[in-house]
Amino acid sequence: MKIKHSLKASLTWALLASGLMTSSLLTSALSASDQIPGAPQKRPIIIRNATVHTVSGETIQNGCVLFKDGKITEIGVNLSFPGDTDVIEGKGQHVYPGLMESYSSIGLVEIDSIRASIDSTEIGNLNPNVRAAVAFNPDSEAIPVARANGVLTAVTAPNGGLISGRAAVMVLDGWTWESMTLLPDAAMAATWPRFSAAPRGRRGGGGGDAEASGGDSDRLGPFHDLMREVKAYSVARTKAPKEHPIDLRLESMIPVVEGKTPMLVQANTTKQIQTAIAFAKQYHLKLILMGGADAMQCANLIKEAKVPVVVASVYRLPNRHDAAYDSAYTLPAQLQEAGIQFSIASDGRFGASGVRNLPYNAATAAAYGLTEDQAVRSITLSPAEIFGVADRIGSLTVGKDATLIVTDGNILETPTQIVKAYIQGRLVDLTSKHTQLNEKYKTKYSQ
Repeated sequence: MKIKHSLKASLTWALLASGLMTSSLLTSALSASDQIPGAPQKRPIIIRNATVHTVSGETIQNGCVLFKDGKITEIGVNLSFPGDTDVIEGKGQHVYPGLMESYSSIGLVEIDSIRASIDSTEIGNLNPNVRAAVAFNPDSEAIPVARANGVLTAVTAPNGGLISGRAAVMVLDGWTWESMTLLPDAAMAATWPRFSAAPRGRRGGGGGDAEASGGDSDRLGPFHDLMREVKAYSVARTKAPKEHPIDLRLESMIPVVEGKTPMLVQANTTKQIQTAIAFAKQYHLKLILMGGADAMQCANLIKEAKVPVVVASVYRLPNRHDAAYDSAYTLPAQLQEAGIQFSIASDGRFGASGVRNLPYNAATAAAYGLTEDQAVRSITLSPAEIFGVADRIGSLTVGKDATLIVTDGNILETPTQIVKAYIQGRLVDLTSKHTQLNEKYKTKYSQ
């Protein structure tokens, strides 16, 4: 009995120790980032003698950008400025609007392989009441990494099921999710059913190309049912708001049905795109296509419906077995030529940690047909226009937020470094786990 008791006790302590070790490792992996959010701007700041990429207008050589109280007040050459202004000499440097990620899970996912760090998916197929902004983690280690490469704003979206929840536009610096929220309900994220026998990921890579024709109308049944339910609920709430109980799930869909909040629909194949646009027309919805791998197969339809496309990633496999190897690289240029509004996202296999590669996705598109100005626009002003925040960010324009970056070269080139970054006039910390490890091991080899 004593031996059995001893073995039992040993096993108990071993399991407990194992649990504590796992907990310790997880806590270490999920610890808050060390960067301190920037303080509010107290004095005017001018960046002068730099190459100013306004994006919305001409690029100004030897230009100046003056901002005060977090807003851009003047842009031009040889600007006069108040005596208490902090002067930043920008000779040989470039000023761009802060880059904007069009689709990501940043702030919702820390480590893809650790389930406890993933907060992007809820149980069930219909979750319109889910809000990405509320779940956003201000201390995510992925945030300073993205920020250090010029990405100062990001659309973060829930996923999973048919209706995943509300995507938000977040600025990547701040103490709390409230202070980092630029637009809390930017779009309603949805995954459109795939009309084929072979399943495929949201980014459109791999898999078969055949699309089934029979029995697929049932796949849209839950969407149609939800639309009818929301409309009936809205009428009932309008007629008798006190008597009819609130349903958060249906309440969240009312702005979508009213055309105020767009649906951000993940759709890659031709049939997905066609049925999504038909559905939006039927219910008078605003639509944003996410993915759009086969967009050029129905370009006229997309253009006629005035539906913008978020190109999920330039770094991905072709959507079809018979597609050209560079079909993903050339898609942005083809959309540009077709007159379809689009932006480029970095959504890919590395999730939130890959947001830092946003400028290189745009650079690849520039190497395959886009001009450099068009490529920069696709990761600044274009996503701001698509998600309804162009009055605040996306270009260097008087009156907009002073959310901008200063670089030592072309933002599309990998050797380029971010020298300074400002979010709403606040100077932000450009260090990250990557830069800290770099300094650590530089010290190791110098000792």
